[in-house]
Amino acid sequence: MEFDVVIVGAGPSGLAAACRIRQLSIETGKEVSVCVVEKGSEVGAHILSGAVLEPTAMNELFPDWKEKGAPLNTAVSGDDIYFMPSAEKAIKVPNMFSPKTMHNEGNYIVSLGNVCRWLGERAEELGAEIYPMFAAAEILYNDDGSVKGIATGDMGVAEDGSHKDGYMQGMELHAKYTFFAEGCRGQLGKELISKFELDAGKDPQHYGIGIKELWKIDPAKHQQGLVIHTAGWPLSESGSAGGSFLYHLEDNHVAIGLITDLGYDNPHVSPFEEFQRYKTHPQIKQYLEGGERISYGARAITKGGIQSLPKMTFPGGLLIGCDAGTLNFAKIKGSHTAMKSGMVAAETAFNAVIAERGNDELTEYTPAFEASWAYKELHAQRNFGPAQHKWGNLLGSAYAFVDINIFNGGLPWTLRDTTPDYATMKPAAECKKIDYPKPDGVITFDRLTSVSFSFTNHEEDQVVHLQLADSSLPLGRNLSEWNEPAQRYCPAGVYEIVDDADGSQRFQINSQNCVHCKTCDIKDPSQNITWVAPEGGGGPNYPNM
Repeated sequence: MEFDVVIVGAGPSGLAAACRIRQLSIETGKEVSVCVVEKGSEVGAHILSGAVLEPTAMNELFPDWKEKGAPLNTAVSGDDIYFMPSAEKAIKVPNMFSPKTMHNEGNYIVSLGNVCRWLGERAEELGAEIYPMFAAAEILYNDDGSVKGIATGDMGVAEDGSHKDGYMQGMELHAKYTFFAEGCRGQLGKELISKFELDAGKDPQHYGIGIKELWKIDPAKHQQGLVIHTAGWPLSESGSAGGSFLYHLEDNHVAIGLITDLGYDNPHVSPFEEFQRYKTHPQIKQYLEGGERISYGARAITKGGIQSLPKMTFPGGLLIGCDAGTLNFAKIKGSHTAMKSGMVAAETAFNAVIAERGNDELTEYTPAFEASWAYKELHAQRNFGPAQHKWGNLLGSAYAFVDINIFNGGLPWTLRDTTPDYATMKPAAECKKIDYPKPDGVITFDRLTSVSFSFTNHEEDQVVHLQLADSSLPLGRNLSEWNEPAQRYCPAGVYEIVDDADGSQRFQINSQNCVHCKTCDIKDPSQNITWVAPEGGGGPNYPNM
């Protein structure tokens, strides 16, 4: 199938790009065709975020979004920030002493999945074609090395490679330009960065893992529009960095989550268990008692800043959105900047297509993006993440307050962080073991029960999508040196060390549990695990997340 523009991923950036291209096509009367492929069972099925949405990009893309029924239903009514020095204490930080990027006046608490579902409807109304359940599995190249498009994965292939009943061959989608908007740690984005050396001269990308639950709570405890962020315990106790959120949505629902920086060095750390501990703090538990958990999910997020932002252009296409690292972690929100990167990409590609260009490098994209408010925002807050890595939450936040509140991000230096997250881990023998409490089944839960609340589903008999470069490393190196941390950093119980009856051990991959968070691809200290897309439609089916 031939299109002018093919977009991989129906997230905020990909859908914003599709909408903007079709808007320009309608406004000018010049037909530019757009196709979006999405590996989830529907648009929004794999979208997971806090989320507080800054409406800047939405205002530009759809100035009448309120009249069109965009699901921005809960305006932020207040911001509370707490430093939690221990499992019992919480100190409220006065707003005047918090970084102004953490102030959310004029923003909205949303389900980003529902925002994407709404954007998908608008894109289709404007004439874009959207194909959910089709996972982009391969990049296609022209003879000159430029990107020609993508091929979707075959359906109905058994684990042994044979074709099952209902086998369907993948499709080739050819385009003048292909946008890769896969989200954090995109499979095809990794290939492009390597092939075209897009990260030359850049710091390594840095990541966190966000683990989230949606709860329905006692109406007497609900404060619609309240935004709560915390730092400190429990991560400070395990020597890790990160922070939490608790957002009061409409209808007595709260979104609660913990982001653990994946630069932690203790292999005994379990981000999932840290999240469970976090919910037991009195400051947080008070909202959950008497409530009911509705859903669960996990997702890695990019947080390296513009120091880690790869070159976004290459012959035949662009990296956009979080795939390119355009998440503004300093604000604990970045969907608006990801959307803007897609909108700038749309305008750049549209002009090239109507000028009868194709498969060349859209070099004009970079100066256009750097002239946008999104890049200026990212530049001003470039030192937030490195400061957290260098000095921890407390001193890092103090630095951010001075940098952002007083100098508006204008201090004349850029902090660097050149150690990739996978290389920070110390040997297990040198680190303190962590005794995580057993779940109570009321406030805290186990992994497998939690995965059932992500509504994850994969065809059982299919090629395993978590690939080991060397199958001997998990037991031969990772277990002895780091006590095989995949058992703990995975939030879905995918990886296990199993003791067999004969006394031997084996490394088991429960790929059907995978929630597509990509943490294993990022944090494995041997860089032995590669995440690739399973059959389209597999994975989580997040409702209202």
